[in-house]
Amino acid sequence: MRTPHSPAAVAVENRLFRALAVLRTIVLLNTVGLSIYHADDFARPVLGAVCIAAMVVWTAVVTWSCTEPRRRTPTVLGADLALALGLLLLSPLVKGDDFTSSLPGFWIVGALLSWSIHYRWQGGLAAGVVLATADLAQRQDVAQSDYGNAFLLVIAGPIVGFMSGSVQQMATEREAAERTAAVAAERARLARAVHDGVLQVLALVQRRGRELGGDAAELGRLAGEQERELRRLIRAQDEFAPVAAGTVDLAAELTGLERRYAVTVSTPGTPVEVPAVVGRELVAAVQACLDNVRVHVGPDAPAWVLLQAFADRVELSVRDDGPGIAPGRLEEAAAQGRLGVTASVRGRVADLGGTAELTTGSFGTEWELVVPLGSAP
Repeated sequence: MRTPHSPAAVAVENRLFRALAVLRTIVLLNTVGLSIYHADDFARPVLGAVCIAAMVVWTAVVTWSCTEPRRRTPTVLGADLALALGLLLLSPLVKGDDFTSSLPGFWIVGALLSWSIHYRWQGGLAAGVVLATADLAQRQDVAQSDYGNAFLLVIAGPIVGFMSGSVQQMATEREAAERTAAVAAERARLARAVHDGVLQVLALVQRRGRELGGDAAELGRLAGEQERELRRLIRAQDEFAPVAAGTVDLAAELTGLERRYAVTVSTPGTPVEVPAVVGRELVAAVQACLDNVRVHVGPDAPAWVLLQAFADRVELSVRDDGPGIAPGRLEEAAAQGRLGVTASVRGRVADLGGTAELTTGSFGTEWELVVPLGSAP
């Protein structure tokens, strides 16, 4: 038998016990009223009055005890079931051997539902079986209505217990989801602040330091290292953010290229979810661009990748500061059957319904890849 531990589950259980307190009062008034109306049928009226008084007192005590989790102990719940069982067993003594209705009547459902709420379906089943067995065992003649009441006790306990457990589990899962969403939102806010400030400044220092040379180049190199480390930290945190099934975080996939290439990847401060096929093809196209940089510029030549996400598209920029591509070189390579750029970059992007624009010159080479979202094959 499991009891809830999360604050949300405890809150649900508290509300259920408050509702049960109202039900206890109603069935108590019903039992007291019927007992007064049929007082002449009691074989031992004094003992009957003592039992009724015990029900009134215990209803007040158990209602007060169950309103707070710290007072809702196994001892209290055990005493609740024991008193209901004891009053059932006293029915022949108080009303005579030929009684037709038990002494506590519907009052025993308070103990049954207490066990169902607190101990889930297992507790409801155990309490229902015990109460039903005690009620039927002492009757000389078991009428159809008596069997029906016992049957309801046996099935009502597990059903209420199952529903109680389900509601508490849903409340716990909702609480966890809300907490995860709050953490993700705060992480995204911090990531945006870092991305819009620190990372951009470090990238600028790295670029300017390389252009100035000398001591500034060393400063730029250190700034680049810190930028990459900080970016990895942000992406590592983003890995805990949930991503919808069938999608990938394009920003995380591109950032992983920093481990294989001398490349600096700049992405938004939040995950960029795209269909898996789009993410796979775009990463492959970027890898093809970086392989060209490694082969034609140098194995340690720096490159930069910039990812921008919009509501309807993603834009990727892959840039290096090499000597550029000579005029007509791509056409010559295609004529020779070397279709690396055409197939690996333009072909992949075209299959996704996007465009790949190349800008090259003495300043270096830059690819602009634009892919619309929602049109993946």
